[in-house]
Amino acid sequence: MPDTSGPTGRSPETHVIDFRAAEQLLAARDPRGAVKLLDGVIAAYPENTAARLLRARAFFAAAQLRPAELEFTIVLEREPDNAFAHFALARTYERQGRADQAKRHFRLAAALDPNPQYLKAARFES
Repeated sequence: MPDTSGPTGRSPETHVIDFRAAEQLLAARDPRGAVKLLDGVIAAYPENTAARLLRARAFFAAAQLRPAELEFTIVLEREPDNAFAHFALARTYERQGRADQAKRHFRLAAALDPNPQYLKAARFES
């Protein structure tokens, strides 16, 4: 019987379960628990942008701003048109007191998606 486990010795199905559980933990306001689960998913699948975006959100919720910034940046390197990632990175910069960088990403988010929240943050008229 062939070995279907991933690089971490766990099955792909287990990583999907971990990803879904991490979503639930984040929703339940346990971002550190979410990060722990996502660490394993990303170790097995480092190119998985959805897992990186979820981990970035968890880092942000846990006030771990530098790791959040890194993950949002990786997501944007792969998906430069991801309006949410620009918006979230802008919020991360804003919490770090880096207003100029925040403004740039708020504006990119609003330009990519005219979501009222993005427009307001970018200080554009809706």
